[in-house]
Amino acid sequence: MHQHHNADCWLDDEGNPVQAHGGGILLHHGVYYWYGENRDALVREANAGKNYLGGGVSAYRSIDLIRWKSIGTVLACCDDPQHDLYFGKVLERPKVIYNPGTKKFVMWMHVDSPDYRYARAGVAIADDPAGPFRYISSYRPNDFMSRDQTIFIDRDGIAYQIGASDNNATAMISQLTEDFLKPSGKFVKVFPQRSMEAFSFVEHAGKYWTLASGCTGWKPNKARSAVAEHFMGPWEELSNPCVGEGSELTFGGQSAYIIPSGPINRNPIAMLDIWRPTDLKSSGYVWLPIHWEAQQLVIRNQLRWPMKDELQLSVD
Repeated sequence: MHQHHNADCWLDDEGNPVQAHGGGILLHHGVYYWYGENRDALVREANAGKNYLGGGVSAYRSIDLIRWKSIGTVLACCDDPQHDLYFGKVLERPKVIYNPGTKKFVMWMHVDSPDYRYARAGVAIADDPAGPFRYISSYRPNDFMSRDQTIFIDRDGIAYQIGASDNNATAMISQLTEDFLKPSGKFVKVFPQRSMEAFSFVEHAGKYWTLASGCTGWKPNKARSAVAEHFMGPWEELSNPCVGEGSELTFGGQSAYIIPSGPINRNPIAMLDIWRPTDLKSSGYVWLPIHWEAQQLVIRNQLRWPMKDELQLSVD
């Protein structure tokens, strides 16, 4: 079975490092699309230690969650200093969802100024999962800050944008409009004064579960987890979901996304980033299966992805 070594920057089918950092997965018509930050591009001004946009959003496709083919840049940066996608600004954590009503693919992302005071959520749209995506606008959802962010579609088809708000002190869950392009005005703030970021969500056994991180910049910290009966809350915080060697620092990683169980994977998959701030393009990935034990989300470390019998296929 072909495997990736966890913590490495994985290679695509042409042997190039996968540039999909802070990313997420879309499953559409049996194909998995992995979108993320392209950190390989050279920014055209001195940016030592800065988290600039650089290469925009890149994407990859796979049918087995193991072998990935590059699609290329699906949302590019630009040269206009006034634009949200100016190469000298910040773009983080792009996530794509499909709207069956409009038949559009919608990308939400964190867009920011280099000093992180802009604190907005940007949205782009495409007719095809391979793009290109057309940037529409950015919002401070419900007129509040939004930094690290993700997207979740509930079983009833309602979509939510979840972002770190109030200078990261709280998390804000914003219901989106039916076309998924704007905040609807219905929202709730959860986890007050817990300073959480890097949210990811999954539904299991009729409940909603989140995996998140504390706010320690590029440095790993102890993972957070929580559960709710309803997606808008209330949320009950649980213990550290990680078990085993390295569990106190999330195995050196930070949560990015949870791939729900599906036709390939028996269990949901926690996608973690191993950030290397002095060489972001070489930042690695850790994918680990999620289990539930005694009403607690549990993640155990392993050296390789996938582990034996974790996927419902056999590949060379």
